Amino acid sequence: MNKILLLICCCFYSSLSFAQENMDDALAYQYYQQGQYQEAAVLLEKLYNKTKNQVYFELYFNSLLKLKKFDEAEKMVRRLPRQEGKNQGYLIAFGRLLQEKGESEAANKQYLQAINNLPAEEYKIRELANQFYAFQAYDLAVTTFLQGRKLLKDEQPFTFELLNIYRFKKDKNMLIQEYLNALPAMPQLLPQAENVLATIFEDHNDYALLQSALLRKIQKSPQTEIYNQLLIWQYLQQQEYEMALRQLIAQDKRLKDDGGLLFQAAGTFTSNGAYPVAIKAYEYLLMKGKESEYYLPAKVELINARYELVIAGKYEPTAVTTLAADYESILDEYGKTAKTIFALKKWVTLQAYYLNHLSIAEAALEEAILIPGLDVNETGALKLELGNIYILTQQPWEAVLIYEQVVHQFEGQPLGNEARYRSAKLSFYQGNFNYAKSQADVLKASTSQLIANDALNLSLLISDNLQSELDSNALKMYADAEMLEFRNQPAKALAKLDSIPLVFPNNSLLDDILMAKSRIYIKGKDFIAASAALKALIEKQSSSIWTDDALFNLADLCEQKLGDNEQAKTLYQKLITDYPGSMYTAEARKRFRKLRGDIIGT
Repeated sequence: MNKILLLICCCFYSSLSFAQENMDDALAYQYYQQGQYQEAAVLLEKLYNKTKNQVYFELYFNSLLKLKKFDEAEKMVRRLPRQEGKNQGYLIAFGRLLQEKGESEAANKQYLQAINNLPAEEYKIRELANQFYAFQAYDLAVTTFLQGRKLLKDEQPFTFELLNIYRFKKDKNMLIQEYLNALPAMPQLLPQAENVLATIFEDHNDYALLQSALLRKIQKSPQTEIYNQLLIWQYLQQQEYEMALRQLIAQDKRLKDDGGLLFQAAGTFTSNGAYPVAIKAYEYLLMKGKESEYYLPAKVELINARYELVIAGKYEPTAVTTLAADYESILDEYGKTAKTIFALKKWVTLQAYYLNHLSIAEAALEEAILIPGLDVNETGALKLELGNIYILTQQPWEAVLIYEQVVHQFEGQPLGNEARYRSAKLSFYQGNFNYAKSQADVLKASTSQLIANDALNLSLLISDNLQSELDSNALKMYADAEMLEFRNQPAKALAKLDSIPLVFPNNSLLDDILMAKSRIYIKGKDFIAASAALKALIEKQSSSIWTDDALFNLADLCEQKLGDNEQAKTLYQKLITDYPGSMYTAEARKRFRKLRGDIIGT
């Protein structure tokens, strides 16, 4: 019985001791985290003396250094096992002590001694590098890893550790070299390399650095395809699409590829507006013959790229006629079905807005909405396009009726809201401003931010410019100009906009006129004129409802078309600061951070 009681007592006191130690541990760590190093040191000294735990040593030693109690810290270091000066812990601790005392040269000798005494053991190498990393001695961590590679006679170990350090330090040159060193053995790293380099690179010079390093590698190892893939990516990032296509075709021929990579890249060319390059890519794919799995997709996308090239700016009527014939050949060969509706829609656009064959376009759409097997949303979208054609053929009541069909069929859905907005715009074109405003006011609560914003702008445009007879008459001219823009008559629309201040001086539409002109210029690829209109709006109409739109559009032009990233960054920052509630703020913040070189989404 006495033995059992004694055992219980021992267990009880042991539990109390363990619980006390846990409490001291938690409290010491809390003090340390809060920078209360004096209080932390008292507890950590007790914990270390009791357990000889390395973690307690590090925290206690750091606390002493923070408190500048160098004598006590030195006594601690002296008690470490030295093993003739080869113990890493001793050398690093003593080096840190010397460093804190301002004896940098002596400290570096200690650090280098630790590195030079490393054994050819991966664990020991990583352990020492991690010690350097822990007190932010990143260059010494790098030196340790590189020395480790020499000792192990292997260039592959420690890749991820070195990549992390170079990335953190934004050492672009070494980051490039490390990726190029790693990629042949680990090609799966390519997506990560592209993402990291894209976030850390700031300008053309950085990409030139990568290109130079890649070309040297390719010259030495032309058979290493991963380098060619990264080079192609580099060209794409720099929008050097012709060079990218040249590399892609060479790679395709060299590997006797199926054309998949080239087809994917051609889509990138199209999405970035490099239509002539995309056309060359698709033409190359067609040369592979009808047996290629990409033959038919490339044929379709080739026509689509030509379509985008035609509608992107000034066009030749003969080019439009040829393009329309290409789409018609698809419809003749495969019929007017749910699978060819994409070709029918673009053919109709060409007929209506470029060839002025309005009756042909109208008849085709009326037939298209009856095609069996069409998705209900596709039918709704076709009806919206038919409503637009009715406006062009001066059948406003037919347009209203078909818009109303879509509104009722898709009540509260994006298509229904779009139909209601188009109906409101039609009323605006006709000068029925009060009804147009009432429709726009309904849409201001739309779940679609874009529709809600457009509706708000239309509502404000009307309410702000019906305050006087002069402004009301000016608004009618402005509505006529928008109608001309809708009819794809940009020159007439610009002339009408320019005439408004002449006919109605001192009207209240100056900001709206500038915004409308910028839209027309951008569509016509006249980015200099668009930039001038947007700048004038920002400078002269700072209280306009369009100012945040103008800031974003001008920043986008500077970034994407004019090559002025610094100006784009300034404009994005102004938008973020001055218009925090704008629908563009989130996107502006993301673009600003990217231009600044921040690492995003990692």
